[in-house]
Amino acid sequence: MSLLTVPGWRRGAAGIAAAALAAGMSVAAPAAAATATVDTILEWYDTTAAAIATGTRPQVTNSRAWAISWLAAARAVRTAPASAAGHYQDAALATAVHTALSTLIPDSAPTLDAALRTTLDRIPDGRAKDRGVAAGQREARSLAAQRAGDGLDPAAVNPPYPAPDPGPGVWQPTPPSFSAAQQAGTRFATPFVLDRADRYRPEPPPALGSERYRADLAEVRAYGAADSTVRTPQQTDTATFWLGSSLTLYTGILRAALAQSTRPTAWRASLVAIFHVALVDTQIATSDAKYAYLRWRPVTAIQADGDPGWTPLHGTPAHPDYPSGHNTYAGAAEQVLTALIGAQARRPYTITSPSQPGATRTYADWRRPTEENVDARVWSGIHTRTADEVGVRLGRDVAAYTVRSAARLFT
Repeated sequence: MSLLTVPGWRRGAAGIAAAALAAGMSVAAPAAAATATVDTILEWYDTTAAAIATGTRPQVTNSRAWAISWLAAARAVRTAPASAAGHYQDAALATAVHTALSTLIPDSAPTLDAALRTTLDRIPDGRAKDRGVAAGQREARSLAAQRAGDGLDPAAVNPPYPAPDPGPGVWQPTPPSFSAAQQAGTRFATPFVLDRADRYRPEPPPALGSERYRADLAEVRAYGAADSTVRTPQQTDTATFWLGSSLTLYTGILRAALAQSTRPTAWRASLVAIFHVALVDTQIATSDAKYAYLRWRPVTAIQADGDPGWTPLHGTPAHPDYPSGHNTYAGAAEQVLTALIGAQARRPYTITSPSQPGATRTYADWRRPTEENVDARVWSGIHTRTADEVGVRLGRDVAAYTVRSAARLFT
């Protein structure tokens, strides 16, 4: 049964619980009092975030690590026994995430080992704990084996990609570094749920010289220039805040959703798993569209359009313009959270940004960050508004497909 066809799905907690059961996820009793003082979900969410923050792997490789580790955890906790469910689930979740991440990010193994000891030491010894540990190890090893060779390792994501011959509208390496194209191999990776990378490939970008094309270019030329006289300080702040990694920025948003949730462990673990599965598949679909159309970046277009000294506010990433990857990510994240939680957060939440240290932003829903991402990439001078808006639609489409198909992840 599709999650979105479960009666009451969009009517709050009762519908979400029904959907969880339909997907094969157990809705277990609250954790025992002995472990109630520590939220194991948040403990291991933060442990995962810290482990993934190490190194310089491609974003989609890091999204894969999130997806594998938390999908393994969600599968492990869903078979909790009726008695001592909390002890079993805490042991299963911690062990699954630890086992998966220790394999995927071996440099973090010592820190992960210490975190696992901390969790297991507070769980009373016994059959529930032992069964949880065994389930976590089993699910993590099984899923890691299934995903081996899926094309999301750094070398497969970023293979050599010769620059195409120059021509009007055709992507070319951009100043100042003129780096080779990145993420060209992601389009060949194996999705978790999506049946093919081009299922939601958008229509081609606006034709060169069309009214929409001219309007897009004029907006970026005016508002995205390093020396823009029309961009406001507030718009510059927005561009800078959302410049950082989408994965890093949305780690705070998803954590807020988890922290506010009163749902059982199995449901919350599954939320993290579905979120990152959707984001992996979205990045595969994004790469497919980018390299199908190879649309040049605004800096190339504007310099070719009689303004050779034009420079964007922020450096242009080394891959084609259409669609915007930041915005496919934002659209997918928004869609998952809206489908599984509702349009509004339970209460306002605040996030930080790696690209604007010390700054914070507070939101009450999941849509506002998407809207700011659309504007931000224009005001940074690195995407057209059409690329941004089409990116949001692509991300929402892939994420909606993932949520509809989520039962397959837990069988």
